Amino acid sequence: MKTVDETAEERHRAKMANRKAVQDAEVAEKTLEKGLLIVHTGPGKGKSTAAFGLALRMLGNNRRVGIVQFIKGAWSTGEQPALAVFGDRVVWHTMGEGFTWETQDLKRDIAAAEKAWEKALELMADETIGLVILDELNIALRYDYLDLEKVVASFQSRRPDLHVVVTGRNAKPPLIEAADLVTEMTLVKHHFKAGVKAQAGIEF
Repeated sequence: MKTVDETAEERHRAKMANRKAVQDAEVAEKTLEKGLLIVHTGPGKGKSTAAFGLALRMLGNNRRVGIVQFIKGAWSTGEQPALAVFGDRVVWHTMGEGFTWETQDLKRDIAAAEKAWEKALELMADETIGLVILDELNIALRYDYLDLEKVVASFQSRRPDLHVVVTGRNAKPPLIEAADLVTEMTLVKHHFKAGVKAQAGIEF
């Protein structure tokens, strides 16, 4: 164990006491409680993973979770069977048919996105659900499969206690503007560039 002299220990104690006072005062100022519109975007890995982490947190607080997967659908992911153990506390709908370069059918992609959005509205209207995750909705909006203004308007008119998480690269500016919390995952290094394939438990 590193040796710490009494002077350094006292300086640290005083510094942390000041830090605690500032932190406590800042926390005490925050009194508003509301449903949040959260956006996970950016080129880095972890957008959907972070959203599913929030699902677990919500479930741990005895709230139900609704999930709609846009675009994705061509492969199964490990999160779905894992969350299935929570029974009807998780409502999961995989509505996509794969990325646009896989389907190569614009009308089909638009129809799938519209159907997924209808399901999203249904889950958002369910008052027993505390969190709705719209996985890869940003991709559907990027390719104009859905009307961006209508989507944002639906978020803004949702019930006040509902949390919504939207994932996917290239979030549109109006969605970012409407959101309460936006996190951009930044790509620093990715094993895919070194020839490592997508692996179960990591990518899906």
